[in-house]
Amino acid sequence: MRHIASVADLKSLVGQEVAVSSWIKIDQARINLFAQASGDHQWIHVDVERCRDESPYGAPIAHGFLTLSLLPMLLQSSITFPPFKLALNYGLNRVRFPAPVQVDQCIRAHMTLQAVEDIAGGVQMAWEVTLECDGTNKPVCVAELVLRHYD
Repeated sequence: MRHIASVADLKSLVGQEVAVSSWIKIDQARINLFAQASGDHQWIHVDVERCRDESPYGAPIAHGFLTLSLLPMLLQSSITFPPFKLALNYGLNRVRFPAPVQVDQCIRAHMTLQAVEDIAGGVQMAWEVTLECDGTNKPVCVAELVLRHYD
């Protein structure tokens, strides 16, 4: 866990990899729950038998948006920020899914702080987050996550 004590400390980290998260396993139960929540029941995610027979991966793969939805949790579990009243996901500037996450693989996030800007009542941060998957060379997600923290 990386602790950042102040906004000044946060600003001093721009351009640096600030943290690497713990590994998290993407199991079929998590994939199925995401399919239920999102309404995306495409067979490449939820039909284990069909994936064995027809998928080029031989097993189900996680939804790209499932992988993406884990970014705030991975960041929050890896970095503590100065005390703010409110934290918001402000958006994403770009997202790519260069490789799939197969069921039962583990992923972790590398977080590089790209920018910190003062805004009315707080700060806006841009984070480049690269998700790696155990046993693969290619990242499974690369995204620029924009967060706002308000006093």
